[in-house]
Amino acid sequence: MKNIVLFGPPGAGKGTQASLLKDRFNLVHISTGDVFRKNIKEETDLGTLAQSYMNKGHLVPDDVTISMLESEVALNPQAEGFIFDGFPRTEAQADALDAFMTKSGTQINAMVALEVEDRILVERLLERGKASGRVDDANETVITERIAEYYRKTDILKGHYQVQHKYHGIDGVGSIEVITDRLIAVFEQL
Repeated sequence: MKNIVLFGPPGAGKGTQASLLKDRFNLVHISTGDVFRKNIKEETDLGTLAQSYMNKGHLVPDDVTISMLESEVALNPQAEGFIFDGFPRTEAQADALDAFMTKSGTQINAMVALEVEDRILVERLLERGKASGRVDDANETVITERIAEYYRKTDILKGHYQVQHKYHGIDGVGSIEVITDRLIAVFEQL
């Protein structure tokens, strides 16, 4: 089983790349953002709570996110592996994911991080906001806060996976195809 954490700041291209790589490597793509948006659209209690945090550019609390992830993994018992997109985002989430995967008889094989400069991230997210109508991508102040929140709380996870010799940084700038080729090269080594 191959389990990959696809990592990077908002706008790095995680969702785009996960969609391309999941079929090639026969993995299930679990996007925390997609799960949150689904719950928001369906106006579930979780969706309402998640929306209140996301509108401010903040992360959804760990306990809510962890429970949601475990439910998504449980929906795919025959999976050959997973690409986790947007999870983990905190040290507590990384520890919970490691424990959950161990309990399931597997492990995270690698964290593959898309590395992109902040100014490019802001440009990408504003464009995505125009195209998708996503409220969290339409306001530069919220985008800047999301990126800052990533550096404050999430970027520290590099160390979690570096200690385990599972961290791989990838240049996330270029055409979608060029970035995909860079990722494939790393995925094939795992």
